[in-house]
Amino acid sequence: MAEQKTPLRKRIRDWAGGIIIGALAAGFIVAAGASDMGTSDMGEYDRILPFDAQSMWLMKQARAIIETYQVDSAEKPTEESKILYGAIRGMVEAWDDPYTRFVDPMQLKEEEIEMEGEYGGLGIYIGQRDGRTLVISPIEDTPADKVGLKPQDQIVKIEDEIILGWDSQKVVKKLRGKPGTSVTIWIRREGEEELLKFEITRENIKLKSVRSEMLDEDLGYIRISQFKHKTGQEVRESVLSLLKDGARGFILDLRNNGGGLLNSSVEICDMFLNGGLVVGLKGRVERANDEIFANPGTLTSLPMVVLINEGSASASEIVAGALADRGRAVSIGKKTFGKGSVQTLFNLTDGSGLYVTIARYHTPSGKIIDHVGLEPDIEVEGEVTRETEKDEQLKSARQELKNILSGKGTPVRKMPEAS
Repeated sequence: MAEQKTPLRKRIRDWAGGIIIGALAAGFIVAAGASDMGTSDMGEYDRILPFDAQSMWLMKQARAIIETYQVDSAEKPTEESKILYGAIRGMVEAWDDPYTRFVDPMQLKEEEIEMEGEYGGLGIYIGQRDGRTLVISPIEDTPADKVGLKPQDQIVKIEDEIILGWDSQKVVKKLRGKPGTSVTIWIRREGEEELLKFEITRENIKLKSVRSEMLDEDLGYIRISQFKHKTGQEVRESVLSLLKDGARGFILDLRNNGGGLLNSSVEICDMFLNGGLVVGLKGRVERANDEIFANPGTLTSLPMVVLINEGSASASEIVAGALADRGRAVSIGKKTFGKGSVQTLFNLTDGSGLYVTIARYHTPSGKIIDHVGLEPDIEVEGEVTRETEKDEQLKSARQELKNILSGKGTPVRKMPEAS
């Protein structure tokens, strides 16, 4: 267990740094190869091409035919970059992984803005399963949340276009637009015979990932709606503030949290776990096989309950799985979405990027969550609502935390303490 002594931030930095260095090294090799093409033989030429010579000739034929015969090709020539990016997207899609995807330079800049916490759109996390586009969760207090979209809703149409088979980026691009404009979507919802129509007005989405308050005078409540760059800092500030206000226990609400940054989820686990495993990663390459441990010491050791539901995914499942497996918290609610894979961004030389699924993660007890989901310790039906007295899952969490404080709580499966 000597690895546990490695500082958390250093382990994450070193691991991510290795991925970035690998990407840069690959770019250098390609650039070097390209500069030598004029003097290299066909064998060298084949070595640096993405396909064999016959396949490249096939692509050349296809392009020549379109440029020669397509009725608008002369008056409206297509930009070289658009052709190139289209070819790359087609290649990436052939792997049939909805989370491995190519983004052009403009898309990458937009996503970086989103991760910083502000963008224009509906405020919705989506995922893909069996060719369907599903709502993972609406983000609290955004247009998608206000009109009543729910986890597991299937988006069937956007405006007049049926989107079956669309990749996630195409769906996102269609849903986004200038604040104040509207978009109409049709939803298939379990239990409903007809498609549900929603006309939603886009807003400038300013994401505040954490909110907190005191419940029942001595119960600290922290809701995390997504895991962004500053989420760990916001959670730390909330915990300290609630402790100052007299909190004797905490409810961590991860319902309808579609995930976000791995680093952020690990930072939060580190606040509540005294060393030991947080999450394990299993991939093809050595650098993708890793185990991330919490640092010794905790921000608080007070009792905890974690709320999860079918809209809890990815980073949310990491946090809930780690706290539950380690016996640090009781999980309450419904089974989670089951998005248990890790994507890393590889920056390409022209400013575009590839998000690649490099690993699937497992909880400290070894549970693989991808396409399966995480079962709660206590299953409770209900939906998220700001009216706390109508929130059955939250009411159950409050009661369970009170029981724990009084010594009557539900026993949880507990892994051995970290050594």
